[in-house]
Amino acid sequence: MPTITTAPFPVLQPESGIVSGSAYLPASPENVLWGRLPSRGDAAVLTVAPGQTIVVDTVSHEGMMSDQGSDPLGYFRHHGVPAADILSDTVDVAGRVARSDADGPHIVTGPIAVAGALPGDLLAVRIDKLSMRVPYGVISTRHAKGVLSGDSGLDGTYSQFCSVEERSGSWYGTMPLHPDAGAEKAAFPLAPFLGIMGVAADSDTRAHSVPPGLHGGNIDIKVLTEGATLYLPVQVPDALFYIGDPHYAQGNGEVALTALEAPLRATLTVQLVPAAEIGSRLAGVAGPFATAGDLLVPTGLHEDLNVALRHCVTNGIELLTGLFGMERRLAYLYLSAAADFQISQAVDQVRGVHGQIRVSDFPALSRTPLGRTLLGPLA
Repeated sequence: MPTITTAPFPVLQPESGIVSGSAYLPASPENVLWGRLPSRGDAAVLTVAPGQTIVVDTVSHEGMMSDQGSDPLGYFRHHGVPAADILSDTVDVAGRVARSDADGPHIVTGPIAVAGALPGDLLAVRIDKLSMRVPYGVISTRHAKGVLSGDSGLDGTYSQFCSVEERSGSWYGTMPLHPDAGAEKAAFPLAPFLGIMGVAADSDTRAHSVPPGLHGGNIDIKVLTEGATLYLPVQVPDALFYIGDPHYAQGNGEVALTALEAPLRATLTVQLVPAAEIGSRLAGVAGPFATAGDLLVPTGLHEDLNVALRHCVTNGIELLTGLFGMERRLAYLYLSAAADFQISQAVDQVRGVHGQIRVSDFPALSRTPLGRTLLGPLA
Protein backbone atom coordinates (compact mmCIF):
# COMPACT_ATOMS: atom_id res chain seq x y z
CA MET A 1 0.00 0.00 0.00
CA PRO A 2 1.23 3.56 -0.73
CA THR A 3 2.21 5.68 2.24
CA ILE A 4 0.99 9.26 2.68
CA THR A 5 4.32 10.68 3.81
CA THR A 6 3.33 14.35 4.11
CA ALA A 7 -0.18 15.70 4.63
CA PRO A 8 -0.95 18.53 2.16
CA PHE A 9 -2.54 20.56 4.99
CA PRO A 10 -2.43 20.38 8.81
CA VAL A 11 -4.38 17.47 10.26
CA LEU A 12 -6.98 18.88 12.67
CA GLN A 13 -6.74 16.73 15.76
CA PRO A 14 -9.16 17.59 18.63
CA GLU A 15 -8.39 21.02 20.12
CA SER A 16 -5.68 21.77 17.52
CA GLY A 17 -6.08 25.15 15.84
CA ILE A 18 -8.87 26.25 18.19
CA VAL A 19 -8.68 29.90 19.23
CA SER A 20 -8.83 30.37 22.99
CA GLY A 21 -12.29 31.43 24.14
CA SER A 22 -14.12 29.94 21.13
CA ALA A 23 -17.35 28.07 21.68
CA TYR A 24 -15.89 24.73 20.63
CA LEU A 25 -17.52 21.28 20.74
CA PRO A 26 -15.16 18.36 20.11
CA ALA A 27 -16.43 15.03 18.76
CA SER A 28 -15.40 13.20 21.92
CA PRO A 29 -17.29 10.06 23.00
CA GLU A 30 -19.41 11.96 25.52
CA ASN A 31 -20.51 14.47 22.85
CA VAL A 32 -21.69 12.10 20.10
CA LEU A 33 -24.35 9.56 19.27
CA TRP A 34 -23.65 6.71 16.84
CA GLY A 35 -26.50 5.63 14.60
CA ARG A 36 -29.25 7.56 16.38
CA LEU A 37 -30.39 11.18 16.53
CA PRO A 38 -31.11 13.21 19.67
CA SER A 39 -34.67 13.24 21.00
CA ARG A 40 -36.50 15.67 23.30
CA GLY A 41 -35.25 13.93 26.44
CA ASP A 42 -31.54 14.21 25.65
CA ALA A 43 -29.39 16.57 27.66
CA ALA A 44 -27.53 19.22 25.67
CA VAL A 45 -23.74 18.93 25.58
CA LEU A 46 -23.42 22.66 24.81
CA THR A 47 -25.73 25.65 25.17
CA VAL A 48 -25.41 28.70 22.92
CA ALA A 49 -27.26 31.97 22.50
CA PRO A 50 -28.98 33.02 19.28
CA GLY A 51 -26.49 34.83 17.10
CA GLN A 52 -23.54 32.92 18.52
CA THR A 53 -20.85 31.32 16.37
CA ILE A 54 -19.68 27.82 17.30
CA VAL A 55 -16.95 25.47 16.13
CA VAL A 56 -17.96 21.81 16.00
CA ASP A 57 -15.84 18.80 15.10
CA THR A 58 -17.33 15.84 13.26
CA VAL A 59 -15.96 12.38 12.56
CA SER A 60 -16.82 10.02 9.74
CA HIS A 61 -18.05 6.48 10.28
CA GLU A 62 -15.99 5.22 7.34
CA GLY A 63 -12.98 3.26 8.55
CA MET A 64 -14.92 2.43 11.72
CA MET A 65 -17.60 0.05 10.44
CA SER A 66 -17.60 -3.67 11.24
CA ASP A 67 -16.96 -4.60 7.60
CA GLN A 68 -13.81 -2.45 7.84
CA GLY A 69 -12.64 -4.18 11.02
CA SER A 70 -14.08 -1.72 13.59
CA ASP A 71 -10.52 -0.46 14.00
CA PRO A 72 -9.84 2.92 12.34
CA LEU A 73 -6.20 2.90 13.39
CA GLY A 74 -5.63 -0.44 11.68
CA TYR A 75 -7.82 0.39 8.68
CA PHE A 76 -6.16 3.69 7.82
CA ARG A 77 -2.63 2.48 8.55
CA HIS A 78 -3.33 -0.38 6.12
CA HIS A 79 -4.00 2.30 3.52
CA GLY A 80 -0.72 4.04 4.19
CA VAL A 81 -1.82 6.78 6.58
CA PRO A 82 0.77 7.56 9.28
CA ALA A 83 -0.53 7.02 12.80
CA ALA A 84 -0.08 10.73 13.60
CA ASP A 85 -2.52 11.62 10.78
CA ILE A 86 -5.32 9.40 12.11
CA LEU A 87 -7.75 11.39 14.26
CA SER A 88 -7.66 10.48 17.93
CA ASP A 89 -11.39 11.21 18.35
CA THR A 90 -12.18 8.70 15.59
CA VAL A 91 -10.21 6.07 17.49
CA ASP A 92 -11.85 7.03 20.81
CA VAL A 93 -15.40 6.92 19.42
CA ALA A 94 -14.78 3.54 17.78
CA GLY A 95 -13.51 2.14 21.07
CA ARG A 96 -15.92 3.72 23.53
CA VAL A 97 -19.30 4.45 21.89
CA ALA A 98 -21.80 1.61 21.56
CA ARG A 99 -23.61 0.87 18.32
CA SER A 100 -25.95 -2.02 17.55
CA ASP A 101 -26.77 -3.58 14.19
CA ALA A 102 -30.18 -1.88 14.40
CA ASP A 103 -28.57 1.56 14.45
CA GLY A 104 -27.54 3.67 11.50
CA PRO A 105 -23.89 4.23 10.55
CA HIS A 106 -23.68 7.97 11.16
CA ILE A 107 -21.96 9.68 14.08
CA VAL A 108 -23.57 12.97 15.12
CA THR A 109 -22.08 15.63 17.38
CA GLY A 110 -24.56 17.19 19.82
CA PRO A 111 -27.19 17.99 20.85
CA ILE A 112 -26.58 21.72 21.12
CA ALA A 113 -29.22 23.78 22.94
CA VAL A 114 -30.08 27.14 21.40
CA ALA A 115 -31.35 29.15 24.35
CA GLY A 116 -34.92 30.35 23.95
CA ALA A 117 -35.81 28.32 20.85
CA LEU A 118 -39.44 27.20 20.90
CA PRO A 119 -41.56 24.93 18.70
CA GLY A 120 -42.83 26.94 15.75
CA ASP A 121 -39.62 28.98 15.47
CA LEU A 122 -37.13 28.50 12.65
CA LEU A 123 -33.54 27.68 13.55
CA ALA A 124 -31.26 29.34 11.00
CA VAL A 125 -27.85 27.68 10.71
CA ARG A 126 -25.32 29.62 8.64
CA ILE A 127 -22.35 27.56 7.44
CA ASP A 128 -19.44 29.94 7.85
CA LYS A 129 -16.53 27.57 7.28
CA LEU A 130 -15.93 23.86 6.67
CA SER A 131 -12.36 22.70 7.20
CA MET A 132 -11.12 19.31 6.06
CA ARG A 133 -9.55 17.56 9.04
CA VAL A 134 -7.56 14.91 7.14
CA PRO A 135 -6.27 14.51 3.54
CA TYR A 136 -8.21 11.33 2.79
CA GLY A 137 -11.66 9.77 2.81
CA VAL A 138 -13.64 6.67 1.84
CA ILE A 139 -16.49 5.85 -0.57
CA SER A 140 -18.53 2.72 0.19
CA THR A 141 -21.46 0.57 -0.77
CA ARG A 142 -22.90 -2.08 1.53
CA HIS A 143 -26.02 -4.07 2.39
CA ALA A 144 -27.32 -3.87 -1.21
CA LYS A 145 -28.59 -0.36 -0.45
CA GLY A 146 -27.43 1.37 -3.63
CA VAL A 147 -29.67 2.41 -6.51
CA LEU A 148 -28.62 -0.70 -8.48
CA SER A 149 -29.58 -3.09 -5.71
CA GLY A 150 -30.08 -6.56 -7.21
CA ASP A 151 -27.29 -6.23 -9.77
CA SER A 152 -25.12 -9.23 -8.94
CA GLY A 153 -22.03 -7.56 -10.36
CA LEU A 154 -22.37 -4.46 -8.20
CA ASP A 155 -24.10 -5.58 -5.00
CA GLY A 156 -21.92 -6.31 -2.03
CA THR A 157 -19.94 -4.55 0.66
CA TYR A 158 -16.84 -2.78 -0.60
CA SER A 159 -15.04 0.54 -0.18
CA GLN A 160 -12.44 2.70 -1.85
CA PHE A 161 -9.87 4.71 0.07
CA CYS A 162 -9.28 8.10 -1.60
CA SER A 163 -6.43 10.56 -1.15
CA VAL A 164 -6.88 14.33 -1.26
CA GLU A 165 -4.51 16.26 -3.52
CA GLU A 166 -4.03 19.89 -4.46
CA ARG A 167 -4.08 20.60 -8.18
CA SER A 168 -3.72 24.13 -9.59
CA GLY A 169 -4.80 25.65 -6.29
CA SER A 170 -7.91 23.51 -5.81
CA TRP A 171 -8.57 20.34 -3.83
CA TYR A 172 -9.41 17.05 -5.51
CA GLY A 173 -10.26 13.56 -4.39
CA THR A 174 -8.42 10.82 -6.25
CA MET A 175 -9.17 7.15 -6.79
CA PRO A 176 -7.70 4.39 -8.98
CA LEU A 177 -9.33 3.30 -12.23
CA HIS A 178 -8.57 -0.35 -11.49
CA PRO A 179 -8.47 -2.49 -8.32
CA ASP A 180 -4.75 -3.08 -8.72
CA ALA A 181 -4.26 0.62 -7.82
CA GLY A 182 -2.01 1.34 -10.78
CA ALA A 183 -0.80 4.77 -11.80
CA GLU A 184 -4.03 5.76 -13.55
CA LYS A 185 -6.35 7.73 -11.26
CA ALA A 186 -9.58 9.66 -11.56
CA ALA A 187 -9.67 13.05 -9.85
CA PHE A 188 -12.83 14.93 -8.90
CA PRO A 189 -13.25 18.39 -7.31
CA LEU A 190 -14.11 18.65 -3.63
CA ALA A 191 -16.97 20.72 -2.20
CA PRO A 192 -17.28 19.84 1.50
CA PHE A 193 -20.68 19.86 3.21
CA LEU A 194 -22.47 18.26 6.15
CA GLY A 195 -24.86 15.47 5.16
CA ILE A 196 -26.63 15.66 8.52
CA MET A 197 -27.91 18.83 10.15
CA GLY A 198 -31.04 18.66 12.22
CA VAL A 199 -33.03 19.36 15.35
CA ALA A 200 -34.48 16.87 17.83
CA ALA A 201 -37.86 15.42 16.93
CA ASP A 202 -40.67 15.73 19.48
CA SER A 203 -40.36 12.12 20.56
CA ASP A 204 -38.98 10.16 23.48
CA THR A 205 -37.39 7.73 21.01
CA ARG A 206 -34.11 8.51 19.30
CA ALA A 207 -34.68 8.41 15.56
CA HIS A 208 -32.57 6.19 13.31
CA SER A 209 -29.83 8.25 11.66
CA VAL A 210 -30.48 7.16 8.07
CA PRO A 211 -33.90 8.49 6.99
CA PRO A 212 -34.29 12.28 6.89
CA GLY A 213 -37.52 13.95 7.93
CA LEU A 214 -39.20 17.18 8.98
CA HIS A 215 -36.49 17.46 11.65
CA GLY A 216 -33.82 17.57 8.93
CA GLY A 217 -31.22 14.92 9.70
CA ASN A 218 -29.65 13.02 6.81
CA ILE A 219 -30.78 15.38 4.04
CA ASP A 220 -27.55 15.09 2.00
CA ILE A 221 -27.97 18.33 0.01
CA LYS A 222 -24.66 19.07 -1.69
CA VAL A 223 -25.25 22.83 -2.21
CA LEU A 224 -25.09 23.39 1.57
CA THR A 225 -21.45 24.42 1.36
CA GLU A 226 -19.78 27.45 2.97
CA GLY A 227 -22.05 30.50 2.96
CA ALA A 228 -25.31 28.56 2.82
CA THR A 229 -27.99 28.84 5.53
CA LEU A 230 -30.26 25.95 6.49
CA TYR A 231 -33.64 26.69 8.08
CA LEU A 232 -34.96 23.98 10.39
CA PRO A 233 -38.44 24.04 11.97
CA VAL A 234 -37.90 23.79 15.73
CA GLN A 235 -39.66 20.76 17.24
CA VAL A 236 -38.74 20.95 20.95
CA PRO A 237 -37.64 23.68 23.40
CA ASP A 238 -34.02 24.79 22.83
CA ALA A 239 -34.05 23.03 19.42
CA LEU A 240 -31.35 20.46 20.37
CA PHE A 241 -29.35 20.90 17.18
CA TYR A 242 -26.77 18.38 15.89
CA ILE A 243 -24.53 17.76 12.89
CA GLY A 244 -22.71 14.82 11.32
CA ASP A 245 -22.17 12.73 8.18
CA PRO A 246 -19.38 14.98 6.87
CA HIS A 247 -18.65 14.79 3.15
CA TYR A 248 -15.82 16.10 0.98
CA ALA A 249 -17.79 15.52 -2.24
CA GLN A 250 -21.06 13.97 -3.39
CA GLY A 251 -22.90 13.51 -6.65
CA ASN A 252 -26.62 14.29 -6.65
CA GLY A 253 -28.35 10.98 -6.01
CA GLU A 254 -25.46 9.48 -3.98
CA VAL A 255 -26.23 6.38 -6.04
CA ALA A 256 -23.86 3.73 -4.61
CA LEU A 257 -24.74 4.56 -0.97
CA THR A 258 -22.13 6.99 0.36
CA ALA A 259 -20.37 10.13 -0.76
CA LEU A 260 -16.66 10.74 -0.24
CA GLU A 261 -16.99 10.45 3.53
CA ALA A 262 -14.39 12.29 5.60
CA PRO A 263 -14.28 14.38 8.80
CA LEU A 264 -14.91 18.12 8.88
CA ARG A 265 -14.56 20.94 11.39
CA ALA A 266 -17.61 23.19 11.02
CA THR A 267 -17.84 26.86 11.99
CA LEU A 268 -21.53 27.72 12.26
CA THR A 269 -23.63 30.69 13.35
CA VAL A 270 -27.06 29.88 14.78
CA GLN A 271 -29.96 32.32 14.83
CA LEU A 272 -33.68 32.15 15.57
CA VAL A 273 -36.60 33.39 13.49
CA PRO A 274 -39.47 33.57 16.01
CA ALA A 275 -42.83 32.01 15.21
CA ALA A 276 -44.51 35.40 15.60
CA GLU A 277 -42.31 36.82 12.85
CA ILE A 278 -43.13 33.91 10.54
CA GLY A 279 -46.87 34.17 11.13
CA SER A 280 -48.83 32.28 8.49
CA ARG A 281 -46.38 33.10 5.71
CA LEU A 282 -44.74 29.66 5.65
CA ALA A 283 -47.62 27.61 7.04
CA GLY A 284 -47.64 25.45 3.92
CA VAL A 285 -43.91 24.66 4.00
CA ALA A 286 -43.17 21.20 5.43
CA GLY A 287 -39.62 20.52 6.55
CA PRO A 288 -36.27 22.24 6.05
CA PHE A 289 -35.33 24.72 3.36
CA ALA A 290 -32.16 26.66 2.65
CA THR A 291 -30.48 29.56 0.91
CA ALA A 292 -27.17 29.05 -0.87
CA GLY A 293 -25.67 31.98 -2.75
CA ASP A 294 -28.36 33.14 -5.17
CA LEU A 295 -30.42 29.99 -4.63
CA LEU A 296 -33.53 29.39 -2.59
CA VAL A 297 -33.63 25.66 -1.87
CA PRO A 298 -36.90 23.89 -0.97
CA THR A 299 -36.82 20.21 -0.02
CA GLY A 300 -39.12 17.25 -0.47
CA LEU A 301 -38.83 13.99 1.48
CA HIS A 302 -40.73 10.72 1.05
CA GLU A 303 -40.13 7.00 0.60
CA ASP A 304 -41.52 7.35 -2.96
CA LEU A 305 -39.29 9.56 -5.11
CA ASN A 306 -42.26 10.83 -7.12
CA VAL A 307 -44.02 11.92 -3.94
CA ALA A 308 -40.80 13.55 -2.70
CA LEU A 309 -40.76 15.60 -5.91
CA ARG A 310 -44.40 16.63 -5.37
CA HIS A 311 -43.57 17.75 -1.84
CA CYS A 312 -40.56 19.72 -3.06
CA VAL A 313 -42.55 21.53 -5.77
CA THR A 314 -45.31 22.32 -3.26
CA ASN A 315 -42.76 23.69 -0.81
CA GLY A 316 -41.22 25.76 -3.60
CA ILE A 317 -44.61 27.32 -4.37
CA GLU A 318 -45.20 28.08 -0.69
CA LEU A 319 -41.77 29.71 -0.35
CA LEU A 320 -42.36 31.93 -3.38
CA THR A 321 -45.73 32.91 -1.97
CA GLY A 322 -44.43 33.56 1.54
CA LEU A 323 -41.17 35.34 0.66
CA PHE A 324 -42.18 37.25 -2.50
CA GLY A 325 -45.97 37.40 -2.33
CA MET A 326 -46.23 35.53 -5.63
CA GLU A 327 -49.65 34.14 -6.59
CA ARG A 328 -49.61 30.32 -6.31
CA ARG A 329 -50.60 29.48 -9.90
CA LEU A 330 -48.00 31.84 -11.28
CA ALA A 331 -45.43 30.37 -8.89
CA TYR A 332 -46.21 26.89 -10.25
CA LEU A 333 -45.69 28.06 -13.82
CA TYR A 334 -42.48 29.88 -12.89
CA LEU A 335 -41.00 26.74 -11.31
CA SER A 336 -41.72 24.79 -14.48
CA ALA A 337 -39.92 27.31 -16.66
CA ALA A 338 -37.04 28.46 -14.49
CA ALA A 339 -36.23 26.22 -11.50
CA ASP A 340 -34.29 22.97 -11.28
CA PHE A 341 -35.29 20.01 -9.13
CA GLN A 342 -32.50 17.61 -8.19
CA ILE A 343 -32.43 14.20 -6.55
CA SER A 344 -30.45 14.88 -3.37
CA GLN A 345 -30.16 11.20 -2.53
CA ALA A 346 -32.04 8.03 -3.46
CA VAL A 347 -30.48 5.62 -0.95
CA ASP A 348 -31.56 6.68 2.56
CA GLN A 349 -34.95 4.89 2.85
CA VAL A 350 -36.66 8.28 2.64
CA ARG A 351 -35.71 9.79 -0.73
CA GLY A 352 -34.78 13.45 -1.03
CA VAL A 353 -35.39 16.07 -3.71
CA HIS A 354 -34.23 19.67 -3.51
CA GLY A 355 -35.11 22.60 -5.72
CA GLN A 356 -32.88 25.41 -6.95
CA ILE A 357 -34.71 28.73 -7.40
CA ARG A 358 -32.74 31.85 -8.34
CA VAL A 359 -33.48 34.66 -5.89
CA SER A 360 -32.18 37.18 -8.45
CA ASP A 361 -35.10 36.33 -10.74
CA PHE A 362 -37.33 38.38 -8.44
CA PRO A 363 -37.24 42.16 -7.90
CA ALA A 364 -35.90 43.00 -4.43
CA LEU A 365 -38.89 45.26 -3.80
CA SER A 366 -41.24 42.27 -4.12
CA ARG A 367 -39.91 40.71 -0.92
CA THR A 368 -42.34 40.42 1.95
CA PRO A 369 -41.15 41.45 5.43
CA LEU A 370 -40.31 37.79 6.10
CA GLY A 371 -38.54 37.62 2.74
CA ARG A 372 -36.38 40.57 3.74
CA THR A 373 -35.54 38.81 7.02
CA LEU A 374 -34.53 35.52 5.39
CA LEU A 375 -33.06 36.79 2.11
CA GLY A 376 -31.46 40.03 3.24
CA PRO A 377 -32.18 43.75 2.85
CA LEU A 378 -33.66 45.28 -0.26
CA ALA A 379 -30.46 46.94 -1.39
